[in-house]
Amino acid sequence: MRRMIAAALVATSMTAAGGVASADTVAPFTANDTGGIISYALVGHADVRALAADNCARYGKVAHLTGVQPTVGGYLSFACVWVPPGRAERALRVRG
Repeated sequence: MRRMIAAALVATSMTAAGGVASADTVAPFTANDTGGIISYALVGHADVRALAADNCARYGKVAHLTGVQPTVGGYLSFACVWVPPGRAERALRVRG
């Protein structure tokens, strides 16, 4: 009985350790039709406004930056919003 309990504990701890190892991987750019996040590490290397605008334009919306965490491991967040009728803004695609 003790061997069976010990084997169950070993199996449980091995499973838990394997799941924790991959929990910290996040893509540098993640988005959908409501908005998304962009890694702060991309700020000096890519046009983050263009990334956000291109993503939102796929859904006929415009991008509005909503927050910035200017630290290592931080993110820029943006929201995709509908353009009210009669506004000068338009959803524009970015040429690649």
